[in-house]
Amino acid sequence: MSWLETSTENCTVQRTLELIGEKWSLLVLRDAMNGVRRFDDFRRHMGLSEAVLADRLRKLVAVGILEAVPYRESGARTRHEYVLTEKGWDLWSVLIALKQWGDRHAADPEGAPWEVRHRGCGEEIGVLAYCEAGHGPLSPPEAEGRPGPAARPVPVPQTAS
Repeated sequence: MSWLETSTENCTVQRTLELIGEKWSLLVLRDAMNGVRRFDDFRRHMGLSEAVLADRLRKLVAVGILEAVPYRESGARTRHEYVLTEKGWDLWSVLIALKQWGDRHAADPEGAPWEVRHRGCGEEIGVLAYCEAGHGPLSPPEAEGRPGPAARPVPVPQTAS
């Protein structure tokens, strides 16, 4: 079965984009990975409306990427901090890859406004592709796509009789 013969109805890229593919969701994740936890801090830093932010936080909590943890300051009502779950932290390399691409193709002439560096040596962190056996880094010509165990054929259109 070739790629064009494979149905995309259960594509994991498509499913992932349904969960996090919206701009503000990715920016919430970026801020959460940089230590932002509270609603007002997200809103102030990103400059988006309360309604949009509340919607994105609610969706990210519903799919288990963020966890809403209650807190209460003296004399105030109970509120929530939004903390990345393990599932959320698994998206770290995705954001690093987006940042890496953006630094190369969409950055300001002055350079990147956000750096992510290795605490141990101070060098910039990047994402490279490796196979499960440890070969790499790999380039696109060294990889091949093929149908996986959940691949389904493209449905054949029904003809009218």
